[in-house]
Amino acid sequence: MNPSSSWWNPVRHADRRPVLLVRNRIQRAIRGWLAGDGFTEVDPAALAISPGNEAHLHGFATEAVGTDGLPRPLYLHTSPEFAMKKLLAAGETRIHAFAHVWRNRERGPLHSPEFTMLEWYRVGEGYETLMTDVLAFLRLAAREAGAPLLRFRDRTCDPFAEPERLSVAEAFALHAGVDLMASIRADGTTDADRLGAELDRIGLRRAADDTWSDMASRVLSEKVEPRLGLGRVTILDRYPAAEAALARRVPGDARVAERFEVYACGVELANGFGELTDAGEQRRRFEAEMAEKARVYGESYPLDEDLLTALERMPAAAGIAMGFDRVVMLATGAPRIEDVMWTPVP
Repeated sequence: MNPSSSWWNPVRHADRRPVLLVRNRIQRAIRGWLAGDGFTEVDPAALAISPGNEAHLHGFATEAVGTDGLPRPLYLHTSPEFAMKKLLAAGETRIHAFAHVWRNRERGPLHSPEFTMLEWYRVGEGYETLMTDVLAFLRLAAREAGAPLLRFRDRTCDPFAEPERLSVAEAFALHAGVDLMASIRADGTTDADRLGAELDRIGLRRAADDTWSDMASRVLSEKVEPRLGLGRVTILDRYPAAEAALARRVPGDARVAERFEVYACGVELANGFGELTDAGEQRRRFEAEMAEKARVYGESYPLDEDLLTALERMPAAAGIAMGFDRVVMLATGAPRIEDVMWTPVP
């Protein structure tokens, strides 16, 4: 590698440093806001029994060698979620963490194998409160960057404008012309044939072995997401229960769950939940996710039995994860995630 092109080259670092100092200011402002709202900052360990149990999240495996010389498999976490939920079970009520997390098979302008996630939880509060939190953080980021608009490439978003709030079903109908709920039964199970017919009708490609989830994800990524958060923030709410393994279902409607995502400039920034605390139901969902992972990727991860035990004590809570680097990107107009990281992953 040519040293002159490396991030640590003094000339390149001098060019990058102003944006990195903005990153620090944004982080300091958010930390101050959280402290003022009664949050305790925690520092979860990165090594875990399981990196997470979602089918399409990929962890980094390692091993810890004990004093007996025997190896024990461990993983770098894809989120501090499991550890933070155990802290809620222990009695914490408002906690947050700026955590380094690791996700394999992810690299690109918006993805890095290692990145910073801001995650926070509120015990005894509804998940809609988290939507207000995210908006406050986006506005803080814009102010600290001196930016009236968030920006990614040629797209802009005004974080100070009233946000758009759509259910996933409404967004599918509006942006893709797809009737998503027609393929979801009253108990939340899904009908792949019905959704496949919708994809055929709108001319969206699909494979013969695509699952309902595969097809729903394709509609979301190709037709819906690029149209979210343009001009103003979009809150995409009420995900199908089949796409919300960690969220509780909406009271009175088993088809959908208390899950939302926040978008600006077509970029997903945050993923929030009314947290599932039923340990038996969580186990069933994790097992289903790992069965799907084994089917698609030929591997699966162990369940964190300690987490499932902790869920039996965990109080009702709302929790959310926000991609901190992406927020800095949009506040500074940086085109790639590496541009806002002090030391990018090699």
